[in-house]
Amino acid sequence: MKLVIAMIQPHKLPDVKKALYDAEVYKMTVSNALGCGQQKGYTETYRGVIHEVNLLKKIRLEIAVNENFLEPTIEAIIKGAKTDNIGDGKIFILDLPECIRIRTGERGGKAIG
Repeated sequence: MKLVIAMIQPHKLPDVKKALYDAEVYKMTVSNALGCGQQKGYTETYRGVIHEVNLLKKIRLEIAVNENFLEPTIEAIIKGAKTDNIGDGKIFILDLPECIRIRTGERGGKAIG
């Protein structure tokens, strides 16, 4: 079992969701995040005062998958999020030692579904 964490541009979320659905990956957690990488933010002027914005809006996807769904999940995220520009995001893969479905008490790969 693996935990896939992806940081993507907010406007690419519908494309990533569609690509994941096409790959038969339906279960995910989506949350808003702030961060910066190579983009380093930007500056804007509001009423004559310069503001430096160095934390940009991102979307964080968390998807627990069994081994056989790992590569299709990665490929779907890349397909949906890629624009070939700086700031497309990152994908992190972590080992998931245990998963328990609260309702039934199922453990492991069966709990992921």
